[in-house]
Amino acid sequence: MLTANKLGNGIRHYRRYAAELVALAPDVLVTASGLIAVELQRVTRGVPIVAAVMNDPLTLGYIASLAKPGGNMTGFARIEYSFSAKWLELLKEIAPNVERAAILRDTNRNGDHQFTEIKAAAPSLKVNEVNSIGMVDADQIERDVAEFARRLNGGLVLTAGTLSTNYSHLIIALAAKHRLPAVYPNSSHVARGGLVSYGPSVTNEYKRAAGYVDRILRGDKPTDLPVQRAVLYETVLNLKTAAALGLKVPPIIMLRADEVIE
Repeated sequence: MLTANKLGNGIRHYRRYAAELVALAPDVLVTASGLIAVELQRVTRGVPIVAAVMNDPLTLGYIASLAKPGGNMTGFARIEYSFSAKWLELLKEIAPNVERAAILRDTNRNGDHQFTEIKAAAPSLKVNEVNSIGMVDADQIERDVAEFARRLNGGLVLTAGTLSTNYSHLIIALAAKHRLPAVYPNSSHVARGGLVSYGPSVTNEYKRAAGYVDRILRGDKPTDLPVQRAVLYETVLNLKTAAALGLKVPPIIMLRADEVIE
């Protein structure tokens, strides 16, 4: 299993670790990121690669098609970019006073696409200001969030990507410090103190990835295993965080929540 490290040191680390893993002559490689799967592909076209979580790999050019991914990579697509607007919708539901949103995102095509979808949805949700915060390093994130928080009626959306994992502890802490309601793409963010998340069940995606690993070890080729979209979505809510922010959670969100952390 190869997971992401901070993108600041980024790609060269992935490439070095990828080469080290391939040198071990594994039967199959499993990764938590399409970006890392691509780096593994640079090193080997022979060892099968299963990416348990990818962000729209077709649009990003990681695969030839969903049905026939081609090459030695397959896996599971965590989101389509149109899905991104749902995070802003959820932010407005749980914090109706929000009129300004800061979108924390990776500084790559994945982040660009998600930001575009969120910004397009803003007018219909009466969010008058949408700011992009490209996550480069911790100091920059702290400065940008602090600047954003100086004005009222703001909220945060953390998009899905490598850096949303790497900087999640910092962003959760900043949201609490500046009393900003925030929506996250992953339930693990909420378990660590984030307000609310909506997205595919990561646990379920890894279970499905394990099934692909089993099939490959039994002789199936990655190119014959279609890249599948997420099938199980979940809303996770942290009531303690909501109370700390002075938010009264609407009944509709309570009813929709698959898990409520008290």
